[in-house]
Amino acid sequence: MMPEALKELINSIGYLPWIWEKSATKLAFFLLNSNKNYVEKLSNNMLNIKNKVHFCNICHSLTDINRDICNICSSESRNKSMIAVVEEYLDMLTLEESGWYNWTYHILGWVISPINWVFIWDLNFEQLFRKISDFDWKLELILATNPNIEWEATSSYITEEIEKRWLKYKVKITRLSRWLSSGYIEYADNITIVNALKERKEI
Repeated sequence: MMPEALKELINSIGYLPWIWEKSATKLAFFLLNSNKNYVEKLSNNMLNIKNKVHFCNICHSLTDINRDICNICSSESRNKSMIAVVEEYLDMLTLEESGWYNWTYHILGWVISPINWVFIWDLNFEQLFRKISDFDWKLELILATNPNIEWEATSSYITEEIEKRWLKYKVKITRLSRWLSSGYIEYADNITIVNALKERKEI
């Protein structure tokens, strides 16, 4: 019989996305046979991401617990008149790695997806509209979106709300060109990302 502690570890690992039962079992045995110091360090690191990481007050990126604003939002070299709106933190990292622009970001936290119980009020829309309203001159809003149905609904909501709130005169709205054959920004290579940014279209 397998020890209860080992079975519980396998079950916990099995909850992780993209981990099948056989992979969870192999990972559990890897940890079982690993050096105790490594396992303790891994355990502490897992706790630290919950205890020592939080969201930036401006863009909702991730930052250290002792900082209210992330490095990008606090940088004087960033172009505050360009805001790339992305679904999640990993999308922001992908755009940053392309090294193409020095704009700022706004992370929504996901997309409108009723089938997954994600609704308008669950996402960071109000902060985005407030950011536009408070800006002193015209800015460009880059909808750096994944080409799928959920993002189409999310993009449409953003553009409709901007018009409804009489903010259209303050915003130039653009979106990435249709270069993302993978369907997801985070999986795209730098050349694909750069081309999608260079050839972005106004909407």
